[in-house]
Amino acid sequence: MKKVLGLYLKWHYSDRVKAILRGWRDFLKFNFYYFSVPLLLKTLFSPWRKYRWAYGNALDFKVNVEVFLSNLISRALGAIVRSFLIIIGLATEAAILVFGIMAVFLWTTLPFLVLLVFAFGIRLLF
Repeated sequence: MKKVLGLYLKWHYSDRVKAILRGWRDFLKFNFYYFSVPLLLKTLFSPWRKYRWAYGNALDFKVNVEVFLSNLISRALGAIVRSFLIIIGLATEAAILVFGIMAVFLWTTLPFLVLLVFAFGIRLLF
C-alpha cells in the first residue's frame, strides 16, 4: 500500500506538475508567436500594408508635401494597428499566465480538496 501511495504522490506532484508546466510554457510561446509580438515590435513604424507613394519631381513642392503626408499617415496607421495587436497579444499572454498559475495551484491542492469535500459531505450526513 505504501508503494502505491508513493507512486501516486510521485505521479501527481512530480510527473503531472512537470507536464502541466510544459503545456503552460507551450501555450505562452504559441500565443507570443501567434500574435507575432517580436515582429510587430520590429516593424512598428513601417507603412501599413507597405503602402508607399513615390516622390515626384523635386521642384514640385505641393506633390512632395502630399506624398510626405500620405506616407506619414500610412506609417501612423501601421503603428496604431500594430500597437493594438501588441496590446491584445500581451493581454492574452497575461491571461494565460494567470490561468496557468491557477491550474498549477488547483492541481497541487486537488487531493486535499477532495478529502475536504468528502469530509464535509460526511459531516452533512450526520
